[in-house]
Amino acid sequence: MKAARWGLSLREDVEPTPAASMYPQNSKVVVVPSSMFVFAGIPSKILSRRTSFWCNGSVGRPENTSRCQLTGTSRVARCVRRSSRVILRSSVSDSKPKPLSPRDKSTSADDELLLKPIARIEGDVHLPGSKSLSNRVLLLAALCGDGNDAPQIRVENLLFSDDVLVMLDALKTLGIPVQADETRREAAVTGCSGRIPRRDSPIELHLGNAGTAMRPLTAVLCAVAPPEQAQPEQVFVLDGVPRMRERPIQDLVDALRQLGCDAECIRGTGCPPVRIRRKRAFTGGRASVSGKISSQYLSALLMAAPLSMADDVVLDIRDTLVSVPYVEMTMKLMQKFGVTVQQEYTRGTDGNESRRFRIPAKQRYRPPPDNVIAVEGDASSASYFLAGAAITGGDVQVHGCGSASVQGDVRFAHILEQMGATVTWSPNAIRVRRDPNRMLRGVDVDCGDIPDAAMTLAVVALFAQGRTVIRNVYNWRVKETERMQAIVTELRKLGATVQEGHDFCIIDPPTPGALRSNMLIATYDDHRMAMAFALVACGGVPVRIQNPACVRKTFPNYFEVLRSVSVPENA
Repeated sequence: MKAARWGLSLREDVEPTPAASMYPQNSKVVVVPSSMFVFAGIPSKILSRRTSFWCNGSVGRPENTSRCQLTGTSRVARCVRRSSRVILRSSVSDSKPKPLSPRDKSTSADDELLLKPIARIEGDVHLPGSKSLSNRVLLLAALCGDGNDAPQIRVENLLFSDDVLVMLDALKTLGIPVQADETRREAAVTGCSGRIPRRDSPIELHLGNAGTAMRPLTAVLCAVAPPEQAQPEQVFVLDGVPRMRERPIQDLVDALRQLGCDAECIRGTGCPPVRIRRKRAFTGGRASVSGKISSQYLSALLMAAPLSMADDVVLDIRDTLVSVPYVEMTMKLMQKFGVTVQQEYTRGTDGNESRRFRIPAKQRYRPPPDNVIAVEGDASSASYFLAGAAITGGDVQVHGCGSASVQGDVRFAHILEQMGATVTWSPNAIRVRRDPNRMLRGVDVDCGDIPDAAMTLAVVALFAQGRTVIRNVYNWRVKETERMQAIVTELRKLGATVQEGHDFCIIDPPTPGALRSNMLIATYDDHRMAMAFALVACGGVPVRIQNPACVRKTFPNYFEVLRSVSVPENA
């Protein structure tokens, strides 16, 4: 069997083992001494990271689990200890893997976590760094420099999760010096002055299911300068796991082509893999961009635009722009790196207002003050603990984001206040409490600006009096999984009555005492499904979370942190 199936290079002295007979015929088994693991384009520290590789203590850090996930691959393996050997069993057969579907079972159907009933959520939570900010900061730091220097930028409070590891690996593959320290939650990135140091071509990047890596890198690699004048052409191929090949990117590719870039979706599906042929300097221009599917397209174009060597870049939004706070977050971050973005509003002949963004050409990303930048705590991750306090009548304060946050998901706290919770703000913290004698109320909310936190709201709706309506969340359907179907399916499993629309859902909670107990929640390999539905335990019933390790995408120790602020029933 080819070791590349695992994203690893394994030496050829693999011997057969009777243990293989334990597994189904379509399983693929490799047995090697654990010391023989080496890598194929993956950072050498990954095997020792709990967040990326769990293996009964047989490799790296011991963990009380038999789950094994290899970052940067599309395969999930099972791993058991056999004396001095490690056995890896693929969860897929030799045939082409099926695309993830919300109606499929989770990636590892026999891996689940039982959460016992939680009486209250109370305490303080120090949030991990934001995934969206972490990957943006790493990329902008890599672009820093004026051509005469190679500044080193220290990134503090960096999130170490699957998606960020994917970006770190991609930068290294491109030849950009990066030193990461997971213990200190820091990375040192050496700026490349808007060019890619690696000279060979084509350069292939495997970006897993990380949209925050795929979209920005697609745009930036169209705009970077060649490593040297004698080598004007470079080819890049960006690909990912099967689900990434279902996530649309055509609107971004179309906008790049309007700007004179040679980019295409290789398979003609409008989804990755994407091939980029950079044949000449990026000269800017004007493009019409759709914003109705994902704001990441616009954010990606904004980050690439300052690299234009000739004309300003003008981006016209031709339709609705979803998740506006993420675009505003991108612009504020670019400003911290010394880049100017001008936002204009125009009114068309139909009377409707539209947005236009103008980015002056020939700008340079410059290091932030003292060459240090800190990543804010993740506001999407904050939503779970704030919601837990609201559901249970508890008292939680999250640290790392607050009234001064650049993240739109802090608005979730306002929705909890609308539902009946008490919210207290400070610049870098949010506190949520609820009087146990006051029930939460259902709400009708446009969540187009906060689609991630809206998933948490869907679970809170189970515990509110009256109907909750979540509107303007079409892009749930093009996320890590088809989230609309996934959420509706799991809410119904718990006893809720749910109506599903094109871009909305209407949730009527179960009657008091009718929340179904000990249900197995399918997570569809979606980290936010696992984290949001863990809050079902706050309703006085046990709940089982399938494939809990999927939280490694953004919050590897989520369940440990949740446990630390949970007061169990009968405590």
